[in-house]
Amino acid sequence: VQGELKGYLNQNWHRVLCSKIIGGTLCILGGLSLGREGPSVQLGAMVAKGIAKITKKSQTKERYMMTCGAGAGLAAAFNAPLAGVMFSLEEIHKNFSVSVLISVMTASITADYISAEFMGFRPVFQFEVTGAIPDSYYGHIIALGIILGIMGAFYNKVTLKSQELFGKIKGKRSETIKLLIPFLMAGFFGFTMPEILGSGHNLVDMVAEGNMMLKGILFLFVMKLFFSCVSFGSGAPGGIFFPLLVLGSLIGGAYASFAVTYLGMD
Repeated sequence: VQGELKGYLNQNWHRVLCSKIIGGTLCILGGLSLGREGPSVQLGAMVAKGIAKITKKSQTKERYMMTCGAGAGLAAAFNAPLAGVMFSLEEIHKNFSVSVLISVMTASITADYISAEFMGFRPVFQFEVTGAIPDSYYGHIIALGIILGIMGAFYNKVTLKSQELFGKIKGKRSETIKLLIPFLMAGFFGFTMPEILGSGHNLVDMVAEGNMMLKGILFLFVMKLFFSCVSFGSGAPGGIFFPLLVLGSLIGGAYASFAVTYLGMD
């Protein structure tokens, strides 16, 4: 999408729609550790491009509409219109203007309303917060933020390294082999560790309940990180954002378990 907005690409919008829906669905059904936000962003942008082409809009308006479509796709995927707006401005358009802001807000809020009121979707995460964190615990929040920042940078490097390793697979059937690797791993994990399959929403619920041991959380984190990098590095159609949220929640759960056990936190 970014490449098209910069004029480097000219995607066939209806072919992308068909192939992305089919490919993304197969990857989710196959248990790959991928999210739905990546395909949703591209699907939203391609729908917008299709409408622009059919209505014969100018190239400038077409790019504006694609920005709106990308934000609307993210908003619909997560029931998060504000996230759709911020994503479009920061990642897609990469600059701020009032016209873009109003357009993206309108598209994201509309997409969120349609998905919630007509399709019955609800927010992905629904946590029940029973009380405020005491002021004396805010040092833990800062420490956790530092740990998450370091691990976020580490995750980026590991993901890029995974893409480099998959890029070394050459030959006529290289793309097939790349995709075969994560699907075979998904089959193996389906019998040995089904918790790490898919986007990982179940892991967040498990950690949020607070009944997991520290060693168990750390083991699930390592395996989820490994499988996510393999799934994304293979080039399979899927997003990286939702698995990243799951990994962040596992780190938060591990820190909380450590703080409760060894640092006297409630």
